[in-house]
Amino acid sequence: MRVVVDLNRCQAYAQCCFAAPDSFAIHGLEVLVYDPAPPPERRREIERAVQACPVRAIRFEAVPEAPRDRG
Repeated sequence: MRVVVDLNRCQAYAQCCFAAPDSFAIHGLEVLVYDPAPPPERRREIERAVQACPVRAIRFEAVPEAPRDRG
């Protein structure tokens, strides 16, 4: 899973921090820090963060698994 935040759109309302505190944090003066590649077990909280963002600055994408060598 990959998390992408449009930092030009983000207004630092911090709703993502409440929804997914292990993946998002506000540091200093409205600087969003986030984990762009959270572990799969955080998927639900990331989904909550995406929905909680009032300006829709967050999206996440499933990253396909690498093909396994069958040789």
